[in-house]
Amino acid sequence: MQPPEQFIADFFTSFTEQALRDDEDPGHVVDRYFTPDIVQISDGVHLDRDKLVAHLRPLRKNLVAYRFDVHEALMAGDRVAARLTIHGRMRKGRDITTEVHFFGEFTPEGRMRHSHQLTRTLPEGR
Repeated sequence: MQPPEQFIADFFTSFTEQALRDDEDPGHVVDRYFTPDIVQISDGVHLDRDKLVAHLRPLRKNLVAYRFDVHEALMAGDRVAARLTIHGRMRKGRDITTEVHFFGEFTPEGRMRHSHQLTRTLPEGR
């Protein structure tokens, strides 16, 4: 079994890589990484499967580069807690850095079933 830091880094990197591909329906990508009853709560905003699919459309249009730095993670059964930083470059050249505190539940196959995330955008240059 891989370390939880690697599991989270691989999950988000692989999902984002596939989500940005224009040659595949966004719904198929979401279905590969999330359960049909997914509930993702980010900063109090509830996202279900349909909202996640809708979120991929602007992501595809605007995100051109990304990197996930997982600083620490703990896994207990199907639950993962992690602290990570997302580094993104937008199409118009703006860099965005977001700190994420993540608590999630995954299936044995590695699909996300539920998550809570607290995020904050960091000043440029961090």
